[in-house]
Amino acid sequence: LAQSLFALFASSLAISLVFAIIPLCHNVVVLAVVMAVAGLAMGCIDTISNMQLVKIYQKDSAIFLQALHFFVGFGALLSPLIADPFLSDTNCILSNSTANASSNLPHIRKSLVPHHPGNLSHYDLPMKGMVVTRVSYAFWIMALINLPVPIAVFFLLYKERMVPCFNSSSHPLLSADELAMETRPTEKDDLSTTVQRPHAAGGHDDLFSCCQSKNFRGASYTYFAVHITGALVLFMTDGIVGEYSGFVYSYAVEEPLSVVHKVAGYLPSLFWAFITLGRLISIPVSYRMKPATMVFINVVGVLLTFLLLLIFSYSVVFLFVGTASLGLFLSSTFPSMLAYTEDILQYKGCATTVLVTGAGIGEMVLQLLVGSIIHDQGSYSFLVCGMIFGGLAFIFYAFLLFFHRMYPKPSSDMDEASPDKPAVMDDTGQYQR
Repeated sequence: LAQSLFALFASSLAISLVFAIIPLCHNVVVLAVVMAVAGLAMGCIDTISNMQLVKIYQKDSAIFLQALHFFVGFGALLSPLIADPFLSDTNCILSNSTANASSNLPHIRKSLVPHHPGNLSHYDLPMKGMVVTRVSYAFWIMALINLPVPIAVFFLLYKERMVPCFNSSSHPLLSADELAMETRPTEKDDLSTTVQRPHAAGGHDDLFSCCQSKNFRGASYTYFAVHITGALVLFMTDGIVGEYSGFVYSYAVEEPLSVVHKVAGYLPSLFWAFITLGRLISIPVSYRMKPATMVFINVVGVLLTFLLLLIFSYSVVFLFVGTASLGLFLSSTFPSMLAYTEDILQYKGCATTVLVTGAGIGEMVLQLLVGSIIHDQGSYSFLVCGMIFGGLAFIFYAFLLFFHRMYPKPSSDMDEASPDKPAVMDDTGQYQR
């Protein structure tokens, strides 16, 4: 826990520093390095927050994972609204022809469509002069908004007596958390034995336990198959999130739809709004419905939505309806898949790390792939790619269900345990209800 909290503190503080530095980068190489640091920090936060929720709450983690990812979507929805007031409709380069360029800007925008620029030779575009922009304020505001996060993490470290300089007068916060107590020893257990016997079989003992070969000794092929198929499902579904939000605008403004640019600009916002709404709805739903059922509904819903988008590809109205539907079905896929896979592995594998990595790679790779295909084959291939990715996600999920049936059952079923039953340490050192 201490390693994870220190990593969260450093990563969240790095994000505030990066956002403050971005407007000061006047070289593309420096900007690339700064953005790489931001990506590394966000990846650490994504992995550690998911991993710790699964470790602390285990079979109760589905609800908390849904809440976590609701705030991910909520932040993605709010951040463009924060930046929007600082995006100018006028030219940012001051020169003698600024006035003409500013008045021509709406006409220039209408003549530009992705990959097919119109004739701009009759527009006067100044390329030299003093650059004036207000977008820097958006980055600095985001840096300030994020600053309370590392402060809160440091406060948690302080209250848990994990800060070397301040570990004498504070009282722990987590001792009163009943759900967290499920993973801690009871009063009858010998604490010294617990310290001497770390959770050797668990995959969440420290940040690097997944890399230790001793965790793989004697593991069946289904152990690895569950990890791989779960990661492949998220590779496809998170890849769809990235490619759809990134290219739905380009698809809408080109033929045959030819949507007005300003109207098409609402599509990514609509997509993220329904992802956020879906994650909010999934919080109470996950309390009643099993993660495996939720993932099945999500994958089938994505496949059917892309099929209908292909059938009604000439309908602008259905493009908006399909975008909203796709956002709803994709919203809870990641947290539900994470809870389901960890449940299969009895919370002793490296599923969280593998799944987060697979999802991140999919979001990166599929955007590059779809972008190159659209450039070569036209905008219609955008929906065809989505349909193919949705079909592959369904196939990989079917394989996951198959390997779940083949995976060896635990000796004692945690599902049948009473919630009032005290924690008991099994022979692997894991505390269970």
